[in-house]
Amino acid sequence: MHVPHLALIYIRVVDAVNYRIGRVMMYGIFVMMGILLWSSISKTFFDPSLWTLEMAQFAMVTYYILGGPYSVQLGSNVRMDLFYGEWSPRRKAWFDAFTVLLLMLYLGVLLYGAIDSTAYSLQYGERSPTAWRPYMWPIKIIMCVGFLLMLLQAISELLKDIATIRGYDLRAV
Repeated sequence: MHVPHLALIYIRVVDAVNYRIGRVMMYGIFVMMGILLWSSISKTFFDPSLWTLEMAQFAMVTYYILGGPYSVQLGSNVRMDLFYGEWSPRRKAWFDAFTVLLLMLYLGVLLYGAIDSTAYSLQYGERSPTAWRPYMWPIKIIMCVGFLLMLLQAISELLKDIATIRGYDLRAV
């Protein structure tokens, strides 16, 4: 038995894309810090900026949503290690394959809803109800891209789990 060539290509491409995006998103914390620092300075010394709180929220959503696939790729997601830590790699792969299928179902529902919401936002020019009133479609598009990247990463993880079950280690691919 061998691992199909297309599966290896898929894993390499998806992992490489999410790795690079994740490495860039790591610096998003500094963007949020800058926005919140400007918010504090403007409230203290100038007229308060209307845009800072909401822009910090948008930056946080971008940081979280686009950094998620990288976190999954690194295995940084939270697990209950009560039993899992003692299991063999193959048994872990069986359990992970089952749970990633549930994750893929969840992400599919999220992506469906996000696409519908983004289409509505683009069609009607939806704006935030705050005083700043930014358009909502940019952050909704980012959410769609993030959910899609997370779904692609979940498929990559499933393929790695299937390979582990079959006796191959693709975690280092």
